[in-house]
Amino acid sequence: MTVKKGATAMKLKAQWNSVWLNVFGILIACAALFPLVWMFIAGFKEKTEVLATPFKFLPDRWLITNYTGILEDADFIRSMLLTLGGAVLFALLSLAINSMGAYVFARLEFRFKRFMWLYVIMSMFIPGMAILLTSFIVVTKLHMLDTLAVLILPGVASAGHMFFIRQFYLNVPIALEEAARIDGATRFRIFLSVFVPMSYPVFVIVGIGSYLGYWNSFVWPTMTITNTHLFQIMQYLATFRSERGSEMGLLMAGSALAAVPTILLFLLTQKYIMRGIKISGLK
Repeated sequence: MTVKKGATAMKLKAQWNSVWLNVFGILIACAALFPLVWMFIAGFKEKTEVLATPFKFLPDRWLITNYTGILEDADFIRSMLLTLGGAVLFALLSLAINSMGAYVFARLEFRFKRFMWLYVIMSMFIPGMAILLTSFIVVTKLHMLDTLAVLILPGVASAGHMFFIRQFYLNVPIALEEAARIDGATRFRIFLSVFVPMSYPVFVIVGIGSYLGYWNSFVWPTMTITNTHLFQIMQYLATFRSERGSEMGLLMAGSALAAVPTILLFLLTQKYIMRGIKISGLK
């Protein structure tokens, strides 16, 4: 009888723990989503109502003119399309270069391999701001300013992404590679036919990370792009804020629309993100 009561108490305690964990998770989710939801709703407010005091979450009168007005702005549409195209291209190049580098360091043997890998890994511990000025001098001497290349090429190779993919490749059975080599496959063919198809979950994580890094970048585009026709979306919003700061409704609408591609990307790939995290052994 005592054992039965103890088991019932433990079961009840586990249920309560589950309830509290769910409540805590919901609170955290609400706190994280509140700024985003407020931004979307603020896009329907009058320009004087966005930052009015006392704070009001919902508008007195719902206006769609802010969203239609920002969509009629050719500069906004151009910035969105340029940033989207650049982010996709940046993510694809990042996957190609970092995956090939990861395969080389995971499977090939060559002189000074350990030294070169240490050299690559060391770059992970150098803050980006610390090399910002030297990077600017380099791209200036290469005449890359005011081009899309200056936004894409300097950051394509990433030690962090290379390390992440390499750890996955180290867990791939050597027997698969040896079987392919017996069949006469070259190293590059093995990489394309054996490793790349197995890397889809990891590629999703690396690709999304690269995409978000490009989409949210502000300091580097501000330093290297002065041509308004090449402005990225974060540059556009910052310029809009400084030049037309009184039109907060339009700014909130533009910011909300700028967040849509990222939100859709997450919703479409969330199951692959979780699968990639599990495969990579991250907790």
